[in-house]
Amino acid sequence: MKTAVVILNWNTEGFLKEFLPGLLQSVSKVEDAEVIVADNASTDGSRQVMKDLFPDVRTLEFDRNYGFTGGYNKAFGEIESDLFVLINSDIEVTENWLGPLVKWMEDHPECGACAPKLHSWQDRDKFEYAGAAGGYIDRYGYPFCRGRVLKRLETDRGQYDAPADVFWATGACLMVRSSLYRKLGGLDDRFFAHMEEIDLCWRMQLEGYKVTVVPESVVYHVGGGTLPATSPFKLYLNYRNNLLMLENNLAKTFALEFKSLPAEKAAAKAFRKASARIFLRKCLDGMSAAVYLLTLRLECFRSVYKAHKDARSMRRMISREEIADYIRTEKGRVTGIYRKWIVLRSILKGEGIFTSIKDKDFYSF
Repeated sequence: MKTAVVILNWNTEGFLKEFLPGLLQSVSKVEDAEVIVADNASTDGSRQVMKDLFPDVRTLEFDRNYGFTGGYNKAFGEIESDLFVLINSDIEVTENWLGPLVKWMEDHPECGACAPKLHSWQDRDKFEYAGAAGGYIDRYGYPFCRGRVLKRLETDRGQYDAPADVFWATGACLMVRSSLYRKLGGLDDRFFAHMEEIDLCWRMQLEGYKVTVVPESVVYHVGGGTLPATSPFKLYLNYRNNLLMLENNLAKTFALEFKSLPAEKAAAKAFRKASARIFLRKCLDGMSAAVYLLTLRLECFRSVYKAHKDARSMRRMISREEIADYIRTEKGRVTGIYRKWIVLRSILKGEGIFTSIKDKDFYSF
């Protein structure tokens, strides 16, 4: 299968110098695979680095920063390939990381996206925050991973070494079927960055496809290459985009629970249940904002406030008619939504949170 491995770069010339040579070498070992760099109007020396050090690498130069979502959508619109790989510039790959992913997609046509295990570049035996060994969300939409819950990270001892279907896989290194990507309209441009891959993987499941982590493949992620973890803008994006993601997908997911009912009745029940769940998530966000305010973290408070304000203006809440149309033709099966609130469970369980999470604790719609 023809494979396009695409770095979306914005002002990371240092990472290009450090990690692009190894990526090029590894990809050269896979038949019909190519590395492409799409530059989101970098203002550092990234474009000159590509001209001087990597003149043979296909480079797409954009006129402005379209963000992670718009940049990849624009890049993939110019690329013909069976498989797309989204990969961050701050990823160090292993020698044979790509082959197992391509083979998995060839052998499993029901899989819409797959990803490697993500390890920390700094602490190489530990999983990395952005995706670890594949992700889930809890009942209120809080994301977490096999190997990472909130800020707590596990050491990789082989506990996730079997291929596994997950709710989402990291956009730091994600392989997707180009035909499905295009059918779904790509990444949601409203997101700009953060949680867009969770939204995409959720929509893939609603369309009837699986998302899988292939642990034979491992890569190492520096993390925070574009936005540091302490960035108020990053906090804003996460709060805003979480609401957009829930509005995109939650009602259709609940409709699967009621699919034995007539479509209109299922749609009405799903719409009400999704609206109530999103309201509860907004209440939890309000509690977070209050904590930020009381602890004088005013930038964080303002980020949450602005995120909710902007989410209201950007919302595209799905209608009951759209839900009914979906349930009449549905072929989706959504797995990987945790029945409990992961924040509270993590506080109560501490280091035991990883072993406390059981298969029975997840909804299956």
